[in-house]
This record gives sequence, structure tokens and C-alpha cells, in this order.
Amino acid sequence: RARIRSEERTEVASRIHDSVLQTLALIQRNADRPGEAVRLARRQERELRSWLFDDEPPLPGTLKPALASVAADIEDLHEVTVEVVQVGDARMGERLEAISLATREALTNAAKFSGEKELSVYAEVESGHAQVFVRDRGQGFDPAEVPSDRQGIAQSIHGRIARAGGTATISSRPGGGTEVEISMPIEEAL
Repeated sequence: RARIRSEERTEVASRIHDSVLQTLALIQRNADRPGEAVRLARRQERELRSWLFDDEPPLPGTLKPALASVAADIEDLHEVTVEVVQVGDARMGERLEAISLATREALTNAAKFSGEKELSVYAEVESGHAQVFVRDRGQGFDPAEVPSDRQGIAQSIHGRIARAGGTATISSRPGGGTEVEISMPIEEAL
């Protein structure tokens, strides 16, 4: 038992050294750049939470790590926090790739235009169906007033999802935040 506990402690210590301690050193070096320090801390928090609390690591090539990667990229690029909650998973294919890319566009729009620093993604995947909701509690907008030459909503969200066989709905009103709902039939979930 003592040997097993010692090996476990050594593994935990190595893990903490390789991630948390290295990140803390980087944060100290970037103390004069608050945005960079926050970005580093958030990335480390995400990694540590995953390591501590995920019962099973996500399978490579599935929607779960794809959405986590999208969230991390948006956080890094726009200095926002993106919380991702996902129930179920499925192997990536053309349809889930379209969902991932449309989610990226919805998060980019929210990060750039909502005025909010906290965004959320909720994904639910079950056999035959996948749904993703991207939400912010920001300033909102009237979707009917978006000029037709703006390609983000028209092509990168609606068009991309329609071409893949799904639907995208944008619900927003001035002062009321925005929700993008993406719904797609899929073959099977994991």
C-alpha cells in the first residue's frame, strides 16, 4: 500500500509540476499584462478541472474535444470565458464538423458584439440527433435588422448548418442577450 500511495503521490506531483506550477510561473512573468495572466489562468483551470473531475477523458475525434477546443480558442482570442457543458458524444463527421464550425462563429459573434465576458455552450448528443445552444446575456440585437451582406450569420451559421442537413435558429432582442440553437440529425451517438 505504501508503495502504491508513493507512486500515486509522485504521479500527482509530476502532473502539478508540469501544468499548474509552470502556469503560475508564466502568470508571474505576465503580471503586468492582466489579459494574458487571465488567459493563462483560465487555460490551466480548464485543464486541471478536466484532469480532476472527468471520469473518462473524451475520445479523440469526437464532438466533445472539438467543442472544448473551440471554446479554448475563443477564450484565447477574445479574452472571454466560455463554459461548455455536454451530455453525450459522437464521432466527428461532416455534420458534427459543421456544428463545431457554426458554434465557433456563434461564439465569435458573442465575444465580439454582446459586450459579455461570460458565454455558454450546452450540447446534447443522442442517437439520431445533436443539439448545441450558444448563449450570452449581452446587449442582444434584432436579427431582422442584420444586413444581408453580413456573412457570419447568413453563411457561417445558417447556411453551413442547412447545407449539412440541420437547422439553426437565432433568438435575440435588444437588451435581452442572444441564443443560437443548432440542431442536426446524426447517425449515432457513443
